[in-house]
Amino acid sequence: MRLRLPVRGPAALKVVAAAGAAAAPVRFVWGGPSGERGPPGPGRFVWGASCGAAPALSAVPPRPRRSSASPAELPRAPLRPPWAPVLELQSGAVLFSPNAICQFFFLCRGEEPTDLSTQWLEWEATELQPAVAAALYTRLVLGRRAAEAVQTLREPLAHIEQSLARTGAAFLAGDTPSVADVVVWGTLFPIVQEESSLPGELQALRAWFQNMTLSEACRDAADTVLMPKALLEFKSYLQKQPPPCVAMQRAASNEPEEEEGSERALTEDEIAAAADAWARGAAALPKPWQPQKPVLPVEGMRNVLITSALPYVNNVPHLGNIIGCVLSADTFARYCRLRNWNTLYVCGTDEYGTATETKAVEEGLTPQEICDKYNAIHADIYRWFDISFDCFGRTTTPSQTTIAQDIFQRLLARGFLLQDTVEQLRCEGCQRFLADRFVEGTCPFCNYEEARGDQCDKCGKLINAVELKSPQCKLCRGVPVVKPTQHLFLDLPKLEQRLEAWLEQSWATGDWTANARYITRSWIRDGLKPRCITRDLKWGTPVPLDGFRDKVFYVWFDAPIGYLSITANYTNQWERWWKNPQQVELYNFMAKDNVPFHSVIFPCSLLGADDNYTLVNHLIATEYLNYEDGKFSKSRGVGVFGDMAKDTGIPADIWRFYLLYLRPEGQDSAFSWSDLMLKNNSELLNNLGNFINRAGMFVCKFFGGTVPSMLLTPDDKRLLARVTLELRQYHQLLEKVRIRDALRCILSISRHGNQYIQVNEPWKRIKGDEKERQRAGTVTGVAVNMASLLAVMLQPYMPSISLAIQGQLCIPADCFILSHDFTCTLPPGHRVGTVSPLFQKLENDRVEALRRRFGGGQPEDLAVEPQVMPWHCLRGAAPSSRSPVRGEVGAELCP
Repeated sequence: MRLRLPVRGPAALKVVAAAGAAAAPVRFVWGGPSGERGPPGPGRFVWGASCGAAPALSAVPPRPRRSSASPAELPRAPLRPPWAPVLELQSGAVLFSPNAICQFFFLCRGEEPTDLSTQWLEWEATELQPAVAAALYTRLVLGRRAAEAVQTLREPLAHIEQSLARTGAAFLAGDTPSVADVVVWGTLFPIVQEESSLPGELQALRAWFQNMTLSEACRDAADTVLMPKALLEFKSYLQKQPPPCVAMQRAASNEPEEEEGSERALTEDEIAAAADAWARGAAALPKPWQPQKPVLPVEGMRNVLITSALPYVNNVPHLGNIIGCVLSADTFARYCRLRNWNTLYVCGTDEYGTATETKAVEEGLTPQEICDKYNAIHADIYRWFDISFDCFGRTTTPSQTTIAQDIFQRLLARGFLLQDTVEQLRCEGCQRFLADRFVEGTCPFCNYEEARGDQCDKCGKLINAVELKSPQCKLCRGVPVVKPTQHLFLDLPKLEQRLEAWLEQSWATGDWTANARYITRSWIRDGLKPRCITRDLKWGTPVPLDGFRDKVFYVWFDAPIGYLSITANYTNQWERWWKNPQQVELYNFMAKDNVPFHSVIFPCSLLGADDNYTLVNHLIATEYLNYEDGKFSKSRGVGVFGDMAKDTGIPADIWRFYLLYLRPEGQDSAFSWSDLMLKNNSELLNNLGNFINRAGMFVCKFFGGTVPSMLLTPDDKRLLARVTLELRQYHQLLEKVRIRDALRCILSISRHGNQYIQVNEPWKRIKGDEKERQRAGTVTGVAVNMASLLAVMLQPYMPSISLAIQGQLCIPADCFILSHDFTCTLPPGHRVGTVSPLFQKLENDRVEALRRRFGGGQPEDLAVEPQVMPWHCLRGAAPSSRSPVRGEVGAELCP
């Protein structure tokens, strides 16, 4: 094998270290085909005598890119970036993904990747690499101190620290170094170099980093790849590349970057283009799209279908549930509408199953009465949070039965169902077979003592309930017994080939979050097994097959079909959305525990039904939101639940802002009362609200409520270009559903606005001569137009605040559309309305009182105590109905 290394940088460092750690028999060639040369030192980098036949490339997850091109014809960008190492195998195949090369070396040694190591590689590629690239540019090109560069990595460093501390292991994927340790170390080392550069509180990370750096393979790789001369070479390389976008640098952290000096220089072309776009004014904006009712796909338009995971009907969602899917999906749906994309957002309550029956017995109601009661609770919560569903429905409808039974019959007719006798746990005390989530016991894989009957929350393995050690009935705490019963299974192994072909296409063309890809890969890598789709219950969609008519469909099969049936109750032309993959893009929003059911089981059902169903194009999964130092618990009074948020007196838009600000996009995050107070008082009150209020007040106070004439200076045009860059970054992030990161662009624009006002001091210039008064007018006019742009950009995040700004500044409705250019929407002569503050300060005493109130020990509210939930809402609940809000796309409460 021959490894070509064009540039001595992080990519070269990790592949060289991996070769050493795995003792791979590889020859190094530095500088690419035209500059072939050996390593600049003793030939220490030819390890291993032989690794035998190369393992099959398809065994490397994720599948590495490869090519059969000759060395002189190596693939060029975009397939192969110029900095990428290239591994030429004896077979003639070529690997040019650094992480795939590292995995290949470890496979050569006979070390198969684990789920955990693969997850680390996914995280390194999607989260750590972009952050380190920005830090390296800051350190090497901009000349910042090493401590400043390391500080920009505080979020990914904290993620590694938390993972090491939580597991107690010495290394990322266990007690011995794996390919994940080498890859993560290789990415970090160029910027960190010594563990003393790391913050002192990151003790676990410092110990891990020291262990890796002292290993022979890593030490030798660092000496060869990153010697002083090589660092100068890498700096020269970076100087020739486009600088990392400053907004993306900010995205690597939960805190916005304050330093103006870290921004890249604007080009003259960018400044001129921004000035031209400004001058074209509102006439250059597209006209807002007004969809028909009901909303249906339109030929030639971008048709976006959005769902969020259906909440189980008797679960009252907490803040983590709300941000996990419903609020995230709502934010994206609002953004889509502002882009003039034809958008339909549907959701509803999942109402069948054992938990509903149990709750009905507990409250002395019928299952249907329980569903009606809790559906209304969900509707009230989501209406208060201003969720813009087009339709919020439920699964206890005739449409659900019709569509679910049709899919079942099509699967049966095509041979994708199996029949088998199942050993199932039955509680003799309760006189019922127990649904999986009503059984608890010890995990047979990791010995976790609180594993559920379908999945272990600690190791993530799927479990058959009868495999649990020491099982207990969650209802009565009795010991269940194993009894045989006949059930039907979805033949997932028979559908596996179809599924893999579809996944390859969906991953290549769609935006799936890294955790969604990882979880799906782990399922397929382990091999699919037949999955039971029936249960011995009464409350559910009946199975239309002789011998099984006393059974109902299991939630894993039945619940996702609710997306279709809810749409069918919204419009009898539902198939134009759900059987139209050629025209419709489907986005699924959920928490990560719901991923396999949306990426494997439900797609297999639709693929097997073979009826041209619309399958998910973009699967957006969050991590988990925790509460302070623990987890939400309704019964213990810990955390804020949806029915409590409005009782705090904090407006819904403040909750929306804070939840979206800390949305767990790449790792778990935690709600904090003190941080909520800080973000409200600093980001909203002092930054965003202060700027918009000042801009509007200057128009009213100094210019009689009329936008003054503007004479732009070069500095003004540079500001227009800077705002345009932030606006376009906002678009790029939201198009990739990076909702949290896009919010930083809004706050950055308002920071620019505050600085602009502070530097130009219009309140002083208005008292000067004609030239000074003209300057005050220009600054005021530009500022109020920035406020107008912010009103539109804020609409997906804070709709009520956006509407308030629109009213105060009298922004024309035709200007409430998002383009990629910052235009003058409030021209000279435009009249504004009455301007008033948008936000109020949160005082410490009030916040501390709320912290105590929601910190535990509160009386248990039996009326809304959450029961054990099915797969699709254990952590991530979904939205509920709302009435039309202030002229927006209004929801219909579907039957």
